[in-house]
Amino acid sequence: MTNGRKPWGDHALTGAERQALYRARHAAAPMVRYRRPADRRSRPQRWRDAVAELIALQAEYAAWFEALPEATRDSATGAALEAIIELDLDDIAAITPPRGFGRD
Repeated sequence: MTNGRKPWGDHALTGAERQALYRARHAAAPMVRYRRPADRRSRPQRWRDAVAELIALQAEYAAWFEALPEATRDSATGAALEAIIELDLDDIAAITPPRGFGRD
């Protein structure tokens, strides 16, 4: 007893013929590819965006801390929120990163 598929014609298909048949069978299937868009922002712009995001998050955490009941402000969650609120982000926001490569 022989293993494998029987040839379609009087001879076995070559690799190129098998590939052509495979591509013909799968030609109707849609090809979906996802690519992340490239980040075209400069480093200074990414820095400013990151600092703005940190400041916005700190404000959200402050609002969350203010909404906590008095009984839970002494918990681990309250302590973590308070530590985030106490961070001084003004020093980070004041930094202007160099543009680099002679564009200063």
